[in-house]
Amino acid sequence: MKKNMGTLDKSIRIIIAIAIALLYYFNVISGALAYVLMAVAIIFLLTSFISFCPLYTLLGINTCKLKK
Repeated sequence: MKKNMGTLDKSIRIIIAIAIALLYYFNVISGALAYVLMAVAIIFLLTSFISFCPLYTLLGINTCKLKK
């Protein structure tokens, strides 16, 4: 897997995942919506840690700076 996520992109995904987790923890979201958003948060965290997003590959997006 070739990295296709930059630092800013990873940071934004981590912040969104933490925000979703906090909304769930404080019972702002519940039910099916909570489960869907928690799944999205987990996916965001996983893709941030491995610096690879399969959807970016399909769309041809690369936010990772190229090394020269």
